[in-house]
Amino acid sequence: MSKFRLDEVDHQILDMLIDNTRVPFTDIAKKLLISAGTVHVRVKKMEDAGIITGSSLTLDYEKLGYSFIAYIGVFLHNTSQTKFVLERINDIPFVTVAHVTTGKFNIYCKIRAMDTKHAKEVIFMIDDIEGVYRTETMISLEESINDKKRLMHTIFKNM
Repeated sequence: MSKFRLDEVDHQILDMLIDNTRVPFTDIAKKLLISAGTVHVRVKKMEDAGIITGSSLTLDYEKLGYSFIAYIGVFLHNTSQTKFVLERINDIPFVTVAHVTTGKFNIYCKIRAMDTKHAKEVIFMIDDIEGVYRTETMISLEESINDKKRLMHTIFKNM
């Protein structure tokens, strides 16, 4: 399969969509001095090529009462239990990200909680999963960088 080629207009469309996935195509078209139909066709081509896979919503977790973030490294008794443990972790709604990793941990998770008491409950839920040997937790003091655009622009420069 050949690599999908993006031009400068595609880059600008993606740039605006990353800022706000709900921006109307007509607004993008006006800003780029192209037709809304052109924006629609280009977005559709990027979706068909798998460049765009859905859209996302950004929540203010602090306003929702879930500003506490922790990262949990999960050690397993056996790596053969990875799939089973991941299925159980997936049942815990406060685990927002989970990675199978190399190195120190078998699985590395990000959790969102209301406070330390709630985080402790979530950590204990993970600890109680059959196959989990132990966990190691790191508390996030601040999310200092969370910027998809920098990576996107670097990828565009290398295309």
